[in-house]
Amino acid sequence: MKEVEIRIFGRVQGVSFRYFTRKKAVELGITGYVVNMPDGSVKTVAFGEEENLENFIAELKKGPPAAKVIKLKISEIVFAKPPKEFIIKFY
Repeated sequence: MKEVEIRIFGRVQGVSFRYFTRKKAVELGITGYVVNMPDGSVKTVAFGEEENLENFIAELKKGPPAAKVIKLKISEIVFAKPPKEFIIKFY
C-alpha cells in the first residue's frame, strides 16, 4: 500500500474535478480525500495499492472533459491512520 498527496494545477476548479476524482478513486479502490485549494489548484490525498494509484494518477492527468490539467505535483506521505473511504472536502 502507498500514500500520496497530489496537487493538480490548471483549469481544475468549477469543472467538476472533485466529483470526477472521487468517482475514479471509488472505481479503483482508493481511499482519501479531494479538496479545492485557495490558489485555484485541487489537492487529493490518496491511499491504495501502487498499481491502482498509478491508474488513478493517469486519470487525474486527463481530468473531466471541461478541465485542462497543466501539471501534477506528487509527494509520498504517511498517514497516521489510513482512511476508510474517499470523500470530497470543502475548504
